[in-house]
Amino acid sequence: MTTHQTHGEQLSTINGAELCVETFGDPATPAIMLVAGSAASMLWWDADLCEQIAARGRFVIRYDHRDTGRSTSYPPGQPAYSFTDLTRDVLGIQDALGIERAHLVCQSMFGGIGHILGVDHPGRVASLTFVSSSTGADDLPPPSSDLAMPAEPDPPEAAAVVEYVVAGARAYAGGSPHFDEAAIRALVERDVARATSYASTLVNHYAIEFDEPARGGFGDIAAPTLVVHGDHDPLLPLAHGEALRDAIPGAELLVLKGAGHDLPRPVWDDFVSALVRHTDGGRA
Repeated sequence: MTTHQTHGEQLSTINGAELCVETFGDPATPAIMLVAGSAASMLWWDADLCEQIAARGRFVIRYDHRDTGRSTSYPPGQPAYSFTDLTRDVLGIQDALGIERAHLVCQSMFGGIGHILGVDHPGRVASLTFVSSSTGADDLPPPSSDLAMPAEPDPPEAAAVVEYVVAGARAYAGGSPHFDEAAIRALVERDVARATSYASTLVNHYAIEFDEPARGGFGDIAAPTLVVHGDHDPLLPLAHGEALRDAIPGAELLVLKGAGHDLPRPVWDDFVSALVRHTDGGRA
């Protein structure tokens, strides 16, 4: 019989917003905070993946960003918060859970949250892991010419939205042999049904103000850092992950074979093993 590690979803008022947080595993073990990418609720950190990490002796936290899932939603195109607020949300969740220092795992666009916290709040960061992210340097390669994003749904009814998001996930997989459309469709259907306002999910993170950049560059990050990148990533080609590794002192790079701009199930063993090693100094 499977022993489930989840403690269930909880809604808490944090940093002026109601955020939905779910934890897995023993709170006495090292805490891993999973920060999803833009327009992604906690569901995109699959519960089975969270369970696997927790089973390796970690306290795993996933949460809904503002404008995703069950967390506070704002009118489409009118996010009443900034990038700084999203960054402070992570610290607020740590405070609410009594966690002084967490191992942060930040995905895609919200690798910027890890950058800010690693530079400006090093005492709250035990380690950093960047997944499918970038330094954003101008000389890095653009998205693949094969990346064809679907047209936005019109009208934006639920079934059309599901098709749109599934098509986007397919594009971001970059032709990965690991892409599982049935699994993605099931996830998206749950995500759309669960969201307070999926119309806001689709647009608001791309409309926020980038108000307070980190007070230093990636080279000022002192926390142990792991960079994880798929070799099929069409949005941020592998050179972006290599640039992150090179920019952060002592950083290591894990290349996920066959993965695109995501974490498909067939690469979980490699990812979890690397993350566990990274978050205990290599003794896993």
